[in-house]
Amino acid sequence: MKLLSLLKSRSPLPPMVIGWAILTIIPALLLISGTKLFPLLSLNSLSAEALFWLTSSGTAPYGVATVLLILLLSYHRLSRAQFISLFLTISLGMFTTLGLNHYLKPFFSEARPNAVWLEQQYLLNTTNFYDHTKSERKAQMSATLERLEHAETELVLSPRIKQHWKSEVGFAFPSGHTLFAITLTMITSYYLLLAGNSVLPTILLIWSITMGFSRMLLGMHWAQDVLASTLLGGTIGLFSLFLTHKTFPFGHRGYIYLSGKLRGRRGALKY
Repeated sequence: MKLLSLLKSRSPLPPMVIGWAILTIIPALLLISGTKLFPLLSLNSLSAEALFWLTSSGTAPYGVATVLLILLLSYHRLSRAQFISLFLTISLGMFTTLGLNHYLKPFFSEARPNAVWLEQQYLLNTTNFYDHTKSERKAQMSATLERLEHAETELVLSPRIKQHWKSEVGFAFPSGHTLFAITLTMITSYYLLLAGNSVLPTILLIWSITMGFSRMLLGMHWAQDVLASTLLGGTIGLFSLFLTHKTFPFGHRGYIYLSGKLRGRRGALKY
């Protein structure tokens, strides 16, 4: 009965959970079926270029621009109290995802699909590769990709994707880009749905789905990386919302309370 009443209410949680389920099902089906998306796509095509620009929206420093753009688009769609709460929750969520991603990658030490594929072409040794420092791995990847151009393989990299492979030389698990996109989508969608706006949450949902696909198609991540990051990102988003609402008085009454406190301090300074 409680679940039925929640679904009938105007709470943003039911559509958020449904969206989260959709995001989770896609990589789960790929993992269960054993389907690998790399190297299915020609990485010298317009589609690959489009995926590169999409994945760049979650890559530093462009990821910061993505957050700022979403905040800007949300500013006129939310009340001031909701926007302040959105800003605090996104800050908490992004801090958590960065810390977790930084810890989990070396803990699991999973090789990326492109590195494994290069090893299958006898161009790279993943065991030795990941024993080096990041700068050394970049240099080794550059040398490997130079040899790839003369190897007997159908895979051809565009200049941008080639540079992307040279830069992304860390471990695979989890997918930091997917973690970033899911967390940001969950948090932002909550406040926008609460304000009665469903257009931007729908766009963010599509962006998150294509972000996961782009990471797999470009050879950066396995299906299990995207699946785990989707589950983690949704959990971090919900946790950040819960923690923010517990520590910050959310809503119109909270805004009145906060404004009153600020006015009281300004009045005290005058005297």
